[in-house]
Amino acid sequence: MQKIILLLAFLTFNLSSAQAKKKQILLVGTFHYANPGLDVAQLNNFNIMSEKSQKELEIMSDKIKKFGPDKIFVEWEFSKQTELDKFYNKNTDSLFKASKNEITQLALRTAKKLNHKKLYGMNLYTSFPYDSLMMSMEKANQKDLLERNKATTQSFEKIHNEKIAKSSLQEMMLYYNKKQTENENLQWYLEIANRAGNPDDFTGPSLVSNWYKRNLYMYSLIQKLTESKDNKIMVLVGAGHASIIRELITHDPTFELIELSTVLK
Repeated sequence: MQKIILLLAFLTFNLSSAQAKKKQILLVGTFHYANPGLDVAQLNNFNIMSEKSQKELEIMSDKIKKFGPDKIFVEWEFSKQTELDKFYNKNTDSLFKASKNEITQLALRTAKKLNHKKLYGMNLYTSFPYDSLMMSMEKANQKDLLERNKATTQSFEKIHNEKIAKSSLQEMMLYYNKKQTENENLQWYLEIANRAGNPDDFTGPSLVSNWYKRNLYMYSLIQKLTESKDNKIMVLVGAGHASIIRELITHDPTFELIELSTVLK
């Protein structure tokens, strides 16, 4: 009898979830417009301040405005929301000239056009011990894995740098938001990082779990800060985060994933 009650409750919950109108999330994964060189892969910068790119940013932000997000979430430290609020309220024209990063150039530009009062920071840093990961591979004499890691990094750098040399800003944004590109980004964590070290050395899984943890924390903030009155939101994150967040959205019945390609068409 108890099993039947639990089953009915489960079915009722899922039916009500299915009937409820889903909130739309425009997930935008991106390369860093002002790459500070802190990532493992060393990627060439894009001339985001060129006249061509600035025109593209105007067009992209106009199209996102037409989509109409009620809130825009960005990769800014959650604990520093006050600083983000101050940043958002600075002179917009001077910000566009001084700040090259994607938060300013795309998220803030769009939010201002929508007359939003603020952007929402949802970043939470967790440990990413890459040097320790390499040491674990060396200690375990995993020469093949070290070579595979080197080749994977070099391939990613080569593909990015070749594309960025001949692509427009919108073309690069659409490339980074292809599911295949996101999956290739995620693949490194499972193919290489998680295998690192001797059987009793869990440096690799620790790094991978911290990466997932960071994205889960970020997604938790998206869930908690999205109010009942919000029908659409935009989430702007580095491309490395997008593949995991995409998967979380897919399995969350309250949200519907909106592809960037459908908005920028």
